[in-house]
Amino acid sequence: MGIYAEIKEDFSNASKNYPALISRIDFLFNYPGVWAIAWYRIAHKLHKANFKRLARTIMGFTQIMTNIDIHPAAIIGKRVFIDHGTGVVIGETTIIEDDVLIYQGVTLGGVSLTQGKRHPTIKKGAVLGAGAKVLGNITIGEYTKIGANSVVVREVPDCSTAIGVPAHVIAKGRCKDPFMHNMLPDINKEMFEYLLKRVAILEHILVEDNKNVLEEDLELENIYESFIKAMKS
Repeated sequence: MGIYAEIKEDFSNASKNYPALISRIDFLFNYPGVWAIAWYRIAHKLHKANFKRLARTIMGFTQIMTNIDIHPAAIIGKRVFIDHGTGVVIGETTIIEDDVLIYQGVTLGGVSLTQGKRHPTIKKGAVLGAGAKVLGNITIGEYTKIGANSVVVREVPDCSTAIGVPAHVIAKGRCKDPFMHNMLPDINKEMFEYLLKRVAILEHILVEDNKNVLEEDLELENIYESFIKAMKS
């Protein structure tokens, strides 16, 4: 597929992924993610042809215009859509496969100053929630979903959902589930609720020797063990 066909497919893909699109004129003013990808296609071709300074210059101007920073050496597949796009950073050795959806504020960064592969690989169909940070030479599996503001520092298997800081896998084998931000659990909230309930039960135990309180404590402990087991899986 030629570069013109790739860019045309990128614009067509945006029409399918963004229901707020009113007309093609909207692309001129309201879709920086699409323009960033389009200019990346050109800069990437130039970078591969060893016009590296020109490629970096093009992406430098693109960053000023779109607030999206993509290194021209990164490898980005077909139908990748950056939604809104403000603050997105894609590092030099990043590999993004086809049909990936990236929300605003996502960072695909490195944690090493050495040469070689130091940025993530995002497999086909993955969804990266707003503000997610995926760091290092790790792989995010096919159709995996990364929750908003999660920090991912280790690999995530195919068809999984990962959330938190650092991110933990909370669901596996769910390739076809829609990505619903409001349905993702709040790990920190659940942990604080557990601690508050545990403190209340322990206070009751100190005040009175109550069998029902002990049963409640045992039930809460079972819930906690299940929670920890899920986090480690």
